[in-house]
Amino acid sequence: MGNNKKIVYVDMDGVLVDFQSAFSKFPKAILDEYENDRDDIPGIFSKMEPLPGAIESFKVLTEHFETYVLSTAPWDNPSAWSDKLLWIKNNLGEHAFKRLILTHHKNLNIGDYLIDDRKARGADLFGGEHIHFGAEKFLDWPSVLNYLFKKEAINVSADF
Repeated sequence: MGNNKKIVYVDMDGVLVDFQSAFSKFPKAILDEYENDRDDIPGIFSKMEPLPGAIESFKVLTEHFETYVLSTAPWDNPSAWSDKLLWIKNNLGEHAFKRLILTHHKNLNIGDYLIDDRKARGADLFGGEHIHFGAEKFLDWPSVLNYLFKKEAINVSADF
């Protein structure tokens, strides 16, 4: 990579993206049909809204870290793979250009930090530090940024 920036991976669903926000955009019949597998609804990942502060926070992270989106896409929903890419392009643009990694084995990625709301799909085995988004210590994006910048002794003057 040639620089000394630490590597940060950011999960999508429940961290950058409000998964629940898509439900109101589908008819009840579809929601009922996929009641137990809502992430398999065709097109669902294209309908999700960003979580509060997520877009701005990701952009701030890219100024100080080598930042990637590390997400899992449902195996039985092929549109999820392209929908996640389009969501990244539409919401993060150049800040995440060619920085989307889709995997069911997050622990195989080498880096310093993983910001994820779950411990599944290898997040619990990640070699760096797992920042458990939504947990008591990391309830929201400001708490995550404050922690990272304090830990890495990065001075920022941004309001987040």
